[in-house]
Amino acid sequence: MASTGPGSRRRAPVRERPLYVNENGAAALPGTVGCLRVILLGLEHVGDDAWDGLAERGIASLPVKDVAAAVQLLAERAAQVVIADARLGPALIGAVRARRDEAWAHVIVCVDHDSAGKLRAALDAGADDVMRVPFEPEELVARVAAGLTAARLRANDALLRSLVANIPGALYRCECDEHWTMEWLSDEIEQISGYPASDFIDSAVRTFASVIHPEDREQVERSVMDGVRARRPFTLEYRIVRLDGAVRWVLERGQLQEAEDGRRWLDGAIFDITVRRAAERALHEREIAEAQLAEVRASRARIVEAADRARREIERNLHDGAQQRLVAVALRLQVWLAAHRELSAAAHHELGGVLSELRAGLAELRDLAHGLHPAALSESGLEHALAGLASRASLPVELQIELPPQRLAAPIEAAAYFTVCEALTNVAKYARATRAWVNVVGDNGHLDIEVKDDGIGGAQLSAGSGLQGLRDRIAAVNGTLDINSRPETGTVVRARVPVAD
Repeated sequence: MASTGPGSRRRAPVRERPLYVNENGAAALPGTVGCLRVILLGLEHVGDDAWDGLAERGIASLPVKDVAAAVQLLAERAAQVVIADARLGPALIGAVRARRDEAWAHVIVCVDHDSAGKLRAALDAGADDVMRVPFEPEELVARVAAGLTAARLRANDALLRSLVANIPGALYRCECDEHWTMEWLSDEIEQISGYPASDFIDSAVRTFASVIHPEDREQVERSVMDGVRARRPFTLEYRIVRLDGAVRWVLERGQLQEAEDGRRWLDGAIFDITVRRAAERALHEREIAEAQLAEVRASRARIVEAADRARREIERNLHDGAQQRLVAVALRLQVWLAAHRELSAAAHHELGGVLSELRAGLAELRDLAHGLHPAALSESGLEHALAGLASRASLPVELQIELPPQRLAAPIEAAAYFTVCEALTNVAKYARATRAWVNVVGDNGHLDIEVKDDGIGGAQLSAGSGLQGLRDRIAAVNGTLDINSRPETGTVVRARVPVAD
């Protein structure tokens, strides 16, 4: 039994023993496995040698005189157990239980042997244990050891509750039956389903199977039982119907656990993945739309390419067929006139007029063939074709061309050529301009085309000027076309076309 009289043996308090940092980074006493300390609150009247049994087992004691100091040490995780005098015990218990971060601490209240009232007060206040003074060293060690274990379990339980509360999903343990009868279920299920967890415990109000979407119940049962039979974790996604009728997608992961009594449990977690599924669906729909758009673009490009091929074929047929025939007729008529000088002047004049009309028809046919697809574009490239286009324009055209050293693809050249051609045609027909400027520059993987004039402006895509068809042609090669045509400020047509490496 501890002695507190004047003749009792004195020794240095355990709190003066030096601390060091162990391999886990925690402070500990030399010769101990971990950080084991006990706070002594208001027990100055108990002799220091009363705590020798703790020191012999590597448990340090930290004497303090008031509740605030004890709470501060607990907040700093300096100890796990508090032994408090009966006078301060109730106040300490109230302070500790009110603070969630220190609620794990184990509080032992010391009362005198003849003080039954203080004993009841300590128990009523919520003491974890009471110990009468004086006490035997073995009793002290046993109660502190039990308190350390209880504090550790309480701290672990608090950690588990904190983790469960912060996991963005519902944790569960349920029976492996057709209703998925819940033994335990975290409160997060209410955020997911709209129903409180208590509704599902022991299927008190409803079974968990009842909230699974009717179309998914068979799939859920099959997937879970496949995992159970194979004794492997299972993962599945399915729909549930919330309290408000909304359908939510959830991800469930779990596995089978078998108890010693032969009962089988499913332990797992359920997460709301509705947002993720919506994002996946939106991405899938966008991919489908992009694929459809790509096909539309490819189809439009094929249509434009087919039209260009047809134009080239018509141009070749006109040049090699009708145009050559008319040239041959004109030459024969010219040679015949030269050989028949005996004809009268009136006859020469009349046949000369026919020859002039034939030559004018040839010129118009040549212009028509040139408009369908200029031979210079195919034979000499974009720069020469644009130069010829500018030279034939009905007004002065200032031309600036900076093309890459390698020749552009045929569809790109055709798009650029017809952009300039259509724009200059509109200038001549509608703009009442005195000059025009054409800039065609290839840079940074793009071909920039600009045609501007000093005319009256006011051009519109919807005005039937051919610009809408031009925009479609530019779009067929993945380009863009913009028009700036304010009244009295002239018109600027800009096109930008990507150029493949």
